[in-house]
Amino acid sequence: MIAIFAYRYSRIHQHDQTFAFSPAKVSVLGGFASSIALAMVAFVMVADSIERLLAPQAIHFDEAILVAEVGLLINLLSALLLGDHHHHHGDHHHHDHDHDHDHDHDHEHEHEHEHEHESRGHHDHNLRAAYLHVVADALTSVLAIVALLSGKYYGWAWLDTVMGFVGATVILVWAAGLIRDTSPILLDQSINAGYAAKIRTALEQDGECRVVDLHIWPVSANHYAVIVGLVTQHPQSPQHYKRLLAGFRKLDHITVEVNGCVGADCVAE
Repeated sequence: MIAIFAYRYSRIHQHDQTFAFSPAKVSVLGGFASSIALAMVAFVMVADSIERLLAPQAIHFDEAILVAEVGLLINLLSALLLGDHHHHHGDHHHHDHDHDHDHDHDHEHEHEHEHEHESRGHHDHNLRAAYLHVVADALTSVLAIVALLSGKYYGWAWLDTVMGFVGATVILVWAAGLIRDTSPILLDQSINAGYAAKIRTALEQDGECRVVDLHIWPVSANHYAVIVGLVTQHPQSPQHYKRLLAGFRKLDHITVEVNGCVGADCVAE
């Protein structure tokens, strides 16, 4: 239901101009919410396993095995359907807008905004979360079948509890990975320092300008916006500096501010 809501919301609002960079983060938010739900499922499994450990219960092996097998079949079919999209579905975030703003100030201030969004990368966190949910269910079904068969034929009823802990641990690891991937995007965490340093170097390579302000943040799963402020003794058009960043494919929305100045402070160190 979380995945369905995220997709429907994104589709309904895909042309809503009240979103600065489109509602693409709804997919990331859906993945984050699903990861929390997945972690809660794991904790419930732990609690249930502890309860069974402290107060063992009689198990109706034949009925339980049948239910586990039906559950495994359904989840395997679901995983196959979602898995096909999971490996071939790109981050559909299409925008092609150009905004040019020229302002004449005493410090020769120029702005140019550009949106260039392409479909690339496999970073649909919403789809990934749904896929992990059904895979987690399939895993618990497999573990349950192993434990039930062992209990039925060898009397290892305790294995049911052990498998509960094993399944919960694996699911928690998956949930933690999904939380780790989605939370930096939702919190607008900047791109890694090495990538930012390469951007700064590319802009300052001619030695005629200096980067005095640089902000980079994600606007979706694999798309970043950047605001860069430059000072130089020989100002050129913002398009010139944007061409210097043409090789950085992760940057889709670029804002360049060029400020003219005089003196040694204008030269990159």
